[in-house]
Amino acid sequence: MIRKLLNRLTGPKEREYMKLIVGLGNPGKQYENTRHNIGFEVIEELSKNFSIQLDQSKFKGLYGVGFYKGEKVVLLKPLTYMNLSGESIRAVMDYYRIETEDIVVIYDDLDLPAGKIRLRQKGSAGGHNGIKSTIAHLGTQEFNRIRIGIDRPKNGMKVPDYVLGRFSEEEKTLTQDAVKKSAEACEFWLEKPFLQVMNEFNQ
Repeated sequence: MIRKLLNRLTGPKEREYMKLIVGLGNPGKQYENTRHNIGFEVIEELSKNFSIQLDQSKFKGLYGVGFYKGEKVVLLKPLTYMNLSGESIRAVMDYYRIETEDIVVIYDDLDLPAGKIRLRQKGSAGGHNGIKSTIAHLGTQEFNRIRIGIDRPKNGMKVPDYVLGRFSEEEKTLTQDAVKKSAEACEFWLEKPFLQVMNEFNQ
């Protein structure tokens, strides 16, 4: 809080305080509404909720900048393909001079039941290529994240085929609720420390 006040009082020559919300996914129509793209869906939900248009294409991503509840916010969809997501995140952070504590990354998780969300402040990639890339480019495993459960494949389906497949009708109901809940958590985070958001949304 003190750092935020100092940043606002020192004028435009200093780093402007803002938060970055990133949703992971793959670009292109063939990947729309697939399990691996649920992070993109949260960014689209936030774009509507915050009235921040995703109208800027730069830093290997599609993004928008705006204000919500007095906070300056960047919404980002990396367009690098999943396994290079960290390149776009790092570029946006460097340009806007955003600190690691002021980002949250949203992505799909095979180890959670479909529709379940789990917030964390640190951890390994757990086999997720987008998070592997993010950790590599941030140089740390300590950053805020929201994991959205997509469950594991059944009937012997291979993981790559499964994550690039689309949700069943039953799963859609669960995951649409998870998208809305994740967006609510992001909104809460604009006003509260992430630890408090975790305590609220991990119940």
